[in-house]
Amino acid sequence: MSDMDGAESPLDAAAHRLERAVSALEARFAEKMSAAHIADPDLIDRDRAALAAQLDAARDREKALEAVAAEASAALGRAAAEVRAALQAEA
Repeated sequence: MSDMDGAESPLDAAAHRLERAVSALEARFAEKMSAAHIADPDLIDRDRAALAAQLDAARDREKALEAVAAEASAALGRAAAEVRAALQAEA
């Protein structure tokens, strides 16, 4: 990775700077997560519980909408059959 004279190549220098930047970012992220956890240790669990409740409610709404859609489809099918029967009776 080094030149013959022992100097670091520009690519090696850039790679080292990138490694230092990523390490600093990871450390800062860990600090922020630690601070958030200390400020409210149950925050993530409450968020997860709230999201689970919202998901359950959305699934219940989906089931209700599917039932209404099935009823509407059946009603349309009956109406179409009545229209066909009326047209055949006229013919």
